[in-house]
Amino acid sequence: MCLHTDPYAPPGSGDVGGMNVVVRHTCDALARAGHDVEVVTRWSDPASAREETIDGVAIRRLAVGPARSLPKGEHEGLMVDFGRALGELEPRDLLHSHHWFSGMAALPVARAWGVPHVQSFHSIAAPERTALSEGERPESPGRLDGEAYLAQHSDAVLAVSRAEALTALERLGAPPQRLTVVYPGVDPVLFHPADTRPAGRPSVLIAARLEPLKGVDLAIRALALIPPAARPVLRVAGGATADPGFGRSLLALADELGAAGDVELLGPQSRTALAGLMRAATLVLVPSHSETYGLVALEAAASGVPVVASATGGLVEAVRDGETGLLVPGREPADWAAAIGRVTGDPALAAHLGAAGRSMAQNRGWDAVGDVVAHAYAAMLPSATVVG
Repeated sequence: MCLHTDPYAPPGSGDVGGMNVVVRHTCDALARAGHDVEVVTRWSDPASAREETIDGVAIRRLAVGPARSLPKGEHEGLMVDFGRALGELEPRDLLHSHHWFSGMAALPVARAWGVPHVQSFHSIAAPERTALSEGERPESPGRLDGEAYLAQHSDAVLAVSRAEALTALERLGAPPQRLTVVYPGVDPVLFHPADTRPAGRPSVLIAARLEPLKGVDLAIRALALIPPAARPVLRVAGGATADPGFGRSLLALADELGAAGDVELLGPQSRTALAGLMRAATLVLVPSHSETYGLVALEAAASGVPVVASATGGLVEAVRDGETGLLVPGREPADWAAAIGRVTGDPALAAHLGAAGRSMAQNRGWDAVGDVVAHAYAAMLPSATVVG
């Protein structure tokens, strides 16, 4: 279940991001392995079909709420109606919810059907008193309590990193025996190295939604500290979420710091276009305040491109510091500028980091992810028709 976002919508715009990629590719892998998989989401685009099958996965879009995109936080008010519509379907063997909106809608249905409920969070809200509160606050009033309830009452919790599993254990009270870490995968055919490294001016790519959590402002401040003669161009691939003016504020910041001609906002990108942008980049930057894993870092690695990322959350697991990229502790622009300059100014280092990343990513295909998820399901059911 994915109440607030459609996993089969194009990534990069609105609240369509890494979670959608993980859900879609995991479902595709389960279907390839012979499992019956159905994705249930909200009908938010009148141009989309209410029911269809894509790559062996059945997609069902429930007519709950208006048939248009909504701000993420407004979906809390749709949980009851979504659960009611879900409960009117024929019972499935297992329900797997993604994000807390879906879980709160689906858990009562799973109990009514007498089937297991699996919860994936993909991110966990931080109380305001914690260090993670900047850029990652609860989007809606019930999130903190709702996540704790789901962690404690679901039959299994699948986390995308050890960092997220630890948060679910320590902050949410998830029973340790119900926790399983399932790292995201990558398509090493789509995301592959360039035949030759691009010549000319170095470029830095950020692939992220335009929102404070992703730290694009930090990247601009760091870029401005690099002398113009050595300064790479910064390209940002991704659309705005709640604030359509956020992109303009980033460009204004670049202008204020004397880097207006060095920052390009490219907007949302298809998966194919994103893969091409990664191959063309000198490095991929992930300056987020927090990431439960950091799928972009793995996609960059598969593309043979080094990563410079925040030393926080699941990024510590996605990037092997000094081997596939560099991790930067803290948020001082000067530290980030030094890390960027170290990679863009040393082609041999960039090539070494990129080759090691590619080698790591080739063992992280989506079929392996599907196998881990299927094993987690099998611990609860010998065979299942799965609703994701």
